[in-house]
Amino acid sequence: MMMMMGLSASQARQLSLLAQKNDLELTAQQINQERLRMANQTNELFNLSSNLDPNSSESIQLNLRINAIQSLDKALQLQLERVNTTYKAVDAELSSIKKLIDKSIDSIFKTFA
Repeated sequence: MMMMMGLSASQARQLSLLAQKNDLELTAQQINQERLRMANQTNELFNLSSNLDPNSSESIQLNLRINAIQSLDKALQLQLERVNTTYKAVDAELSSIKKLIDKSIDSIFKTFA
């Protein structure tokens, strides 16, 4: 009976970790989409500024916007790295829980065999 309760707790933890892993995957995907959108926006601004006199006020304004976008991208990159680190930790724990569940199942079948 005790093994069944441990198995149930492990399965509950596994489900919780799977949900967390899915949330992290979604978050990483959203961050990557935002970074791609900002990269496209930066590219457009670079193209606009290439046709301007580098000392013109329009060119300076575009460069300021490009720098601001690049700063935001760096912040998103750091956030993505944190998400990826957490994802790896959750994935490692999931592997550990799966092994624990497999051992519990083997033990239960040996008990009843």
